[in-house]
Amino acid sequence: MAGFDNAKYIKLQTEEITKRINNFSNKLYTEFGGKLFDDLHAARVLPGYDAGVKIKILKKLKDMSEIIFVISAKHIEKHKVRADFSITYDAEVLRQIDNLRAEGLYVSSIVITLFTGQQGAVEFAEKLKARGEKVYFHAPTPGYPNDVETIVSDKGYGANPYIETKKPLVVITAPGPGSGKLGTCLSQLYHEYKRGIKAGYAKFETFPVWNLELKHPVNIAYEAATADLGDINMIDSFHLAAYNKIAINYNRDLECFPVVQNILTKITGNPKLYQSPTDMGVNMVGFCISDDKKVRHAAQMEVIRRYQKSLVDKITAGGSKEAPKRIELLMSQMNISLADRPVVEKVREYANQFDMPICGIDLKKKVVYGKSKDLLSASAAVVLNALKEISKIDDKFELLSEQFLKPVCALKKDVLDVRKGQLNIKEALMVLSISSVINPLAKDALANIGKLKGLEAHSSCILDKEEEQTLKKLGLFITTEPIFSSTNLYQS
Repeated sequence: MAGFDNAKYIKLQTEEITKRINNFSNKLYTEFGGKLFDDLHAARVLPGYDAGVKIKILKKLKDMSEIIFVISAKHIEKHKVRADFSITYDAEVLRQIDNLRAEGLYVSSIVITLFTGQQGAVEFAEKLKARGEKVYFHAPTPGYPNDVETIVSDKGYGANPYIETKKPLVVITAPGPGSGKLGTCLSQLYHEYKRGIKAGYAKFETFPVWNLELKHPVNIAYEAATADLGDINMIDSFHLAAYNKIAINYNRDLECFPVVQNILTKITGNPKLYQSPTDMGVNMVGFCISDDKKVRHAAQMEVIRRYQKSLVDKITAGGSKEAPKRIELLMSQMNISLADRPVVEKVREYANQFDMPICGIDLKKKVVYGKSKDLLSASAAVVLNALKEISKIDDKFELLSEQFLKPVCALKKDVLDVRKGQLNIKEALMVLSISSVINPLAKDALANIGKLKGLEAHSSCILDKEEEQTLKKLGLFITTEPIFSSTNLYQS
């Protein structure tokens, strides 16, 4: 049984957005926080949550909605990378536009924000225009955040070009934080009001969940996920003062609210449009938890996984040195430790017996392991071993015979000049798929690949990005020790 009612969420969230559109002049600019696709954090802390549910909600509203992508010129110039997919923000914009259009959704334009003539941004815009895309440039807003008179004037938001839109719901999204979603929404509101259209603004963010308690594990998991940013969940003091009701928000939104409220009041002439940052949100997640006990446990596991990730980031990606300490404190408050995730200690114990990388997957009744071999990486081996166990295939039978593996490994090493000739997990699964045509055991194993989803996994050393991403795509909750797999300076 799942802990989250996805169908109920789609219904309530769609209704809430529609209601908000109707509250204004049939024109709502909605800032979409988090990930449009592959919201894996939400899926991990809310068992049953569909990682692609935001797309399903948009498809319910497709006849009345359009999407605008915003990207910061500074991020283009600095080649900022989205860590979970290891691609630059500008490439992520292109990827997401293609994905959204494949779903039948309307992406109308791209806005390059904080533009001060950056050459990389100019080249990106030219690339888009050559493909027939509408591109707008927004400069930094003079006087922001304190000089409201300048901000809400023809010298401020009025200096930005007006983005032509057609639909009642305009979704403003971005490849990552700090892209300028809020500024784009407010700039458009200024232009709409000048045209006599009383448009509205709303924010669609999943976490923290406003109607769960402050220290609910789901909200603590959000703090763990943003520990590198220093986000802290807090009681929304504005909401408490206005309505005498407790709602949860986070420090950056609370700090920013007086500025946003002043700007909205200046644009709309209505000082009571929103009384709190919680008011601005459209978030029905908290009403759709069907099994709180299951959700609490899932969130606790996510905090532990975030802690382990922060240790790896600290030595590999220039991650925050403070993040592990912050998450340790959260774990202490929750009274949890690494011991609550048994696969970690099991893999450590097993790895101590061998001088090679080890991966383990917790099948709940037992942990299966995979060792790094000449022909297979540890993660490839553990996935194959897990599939054998799930499919009840006797251990004496090999899913992949050496006659299939050796030629591919030789090709990698001798022809393609890949230093590690062994097959990674993606390559091993491709060979498994091919061999399933003639091998019934391989066919059985492949049929059970979906049963890996939601299982805990751990590696005795840091995995390369492709292996880690493939494990995540299989639905495994993978973490690693903060240890490099070799002494080589170049880590693939």
